[in-house]
Amino acid sequence: MENHRFVLVGVGGQGTILASNLLAEIGLLLGLDVKKAEIHGMSQRGGSVVSNVVWGNPVYSPVIGQGEADTLIAFEKLEALRYLPLLKLSGRVFINCHKIEPITVSSGKQVYPGDTVIENALRQRASMILWIPANEIAEKIGNIRVANSVMIGAVLKTLEIDFEYGIKALEKVIQPQYRELNLQALTAGFEWQPE
Repeated sequence: MENHRFVLVGVGGQGTILASNLLAEIGLLLGLDVKKAEIHGMSQRGGSVVSNVVWGNPVYSPVIGQGEADTLIAFEKLEALRYLPLLKLSGRVFINCHKIEPITVSSGKQVYPGDTVIENALRQRASMILWIPANEIAEKIGNIRVANSVMIGAVLKTLEIDFEYGIKALEKVIQPQYRELNLQALTAGFEWQPE
């Protein structure tokens, strides 16, 4: 397999690292070499969290430079825009339809861009953009914190990866008391259809 580079981005508390752990485990279960790296930044204070996961045979480094990511997975809309330069031309974007205003916006110093602005910027690089109502789906399941698993389910479906790999990864990565909820979320993401 040619290397596949994923960049996962979100805001502290959205489960970006857990999602990248799931994705890394799925790659290992597929029999691939996997490397992973993350930058927490000010995640404890609602800042950006970035995680790189690279699958391949072999993978020498988890570092993903500008224009190198095959897939950008964004758990928050503005984060998709912020890390768009990492996506290669014709890459894929999975974007959660969720907005968390940074302090610069809530204090009135900046304006949060509208969906059309974000969409237009994404279209300049991406060949595929999926807007996923992951928070909404997670709320229906009963816990907004599993929106990350909803997103990974949608990624598995789009990349045509057998759902069983997702289940096995959950069993290895998620603590037993949270597995059922995350399985429901992963399933919902896998079954989700864009309108």
